[in-house]
Amino acid sequence: MHLLLTDRLTCPRCGPPFGLVLLASRLGDRVVDEGRLGCPNCRDSFPIEGGFADLRAPPRGDIPPGLVGAPPVQATEDSDRLVALLGVVSGPGTVALVGEPARYASAVTATSDDIHVVGVDADLRAWPEAPGVSRLVAAPGLPFFGSTLRAVAVDGRLGAAWVTEAARCVVPRGRVVVTRATEEAEDVLRTAGLSVLAAEAETVVAARG
Repeated sequence: MHLLLTDRLTCPRCGPPFGLVLLASRLGDRVVDEGRLGCPNCRDSFPIEGGFADLRAPPRGDIPPGLVGAPPVQATEDSDRLVALLGVVSGPGTVALVGEPARYASAVTATSDDIHVVGVDADLRAWPEAPGVSRLVAAPGLPFFGSTLRAVAVDGRLGAAWVTEAARCVVPRGRVVVTRATEEAEDVLRTAGLSVLAAEAETVVAARG
């Protein structure tokens, strides 16, 4: 997990506006390999092990399987399409990929030296570190302050609540891309204040005005 990302994180238990405080036990080249993120409000803490952060509110238990699968995943037409839909061609900025889209984190961060990508999926715990990519699992929502992410791609199979979370976190003029979208995805995005730009082949793209 990149050191600067910790300034954007909020407590999974308390939610915004409660940020987290980092206690790093192993840090190299601005990447936290081992440590904990603590909430000054509820006093709970969340581990970072092998660069992977567990930002789930209690009760946590074992980490369940995710949607990304096993590494590695090379750049493909699917990753190129996702990069185009996100609409982020230059930095600085942070992009979150939630669920299956997180498999393309390296392809997205390769578009610019100033783009940092956060992959949110349990399977990423087994993936190796990659330049410009932070890996974490989160529940019950995205652990970010509102209006802090340049773009978010979210797997529609995770449900409407995660689509709403993506909309909450994206900056003005930023995009939300919903892959494997359900029929309700467009209505959820509009209710969250976004304008739908395109909807086809189970993919919906929306932007905050």
